[in-house]
Amino acid sequence: MSHLPYLAAGWILLAGIFGMVTSRNLVHVVVCLSVTQSATYVLLLTVGYRKGGTAPVFSDIQPTGKVVDPVVQAMALTDIVVNATATALLLALAVQVAKRQGTIDPDELRPLE
Repeated sequence: MSHLPYLAAGWILLAGIFGMVTSRNLVHVVVCLSVTQSATYVLLLTVGYRKGGTAPVFSDIQPTGKVVDPVVQAMALTDIVVNATATALLLALAVQVAKRQGTIDPDELRPLE
């Protein structure tokens, strides 16, 4: 198996982390976090991939060949739900920060009082 998917997941992770570190906007930080979490999708798909594998859904037949691991698929779906929830929560927090502080630049935010 090729190492290309692992390298792609690493590159996506590093791109997201770089965006979070260099960002001057809270909404941009949330989007970069979403990109960083998307690297886990690629990683999970890479781990669960089997060449020539079939879906693990059978009603009355027995599998004859390779079957893709359903646990990895369930983890990927759970990861998508967690990503959507975290993104929604962080965007709501960014909106509240903008309302109360008047800015979404992290350097201009005043300390908690």
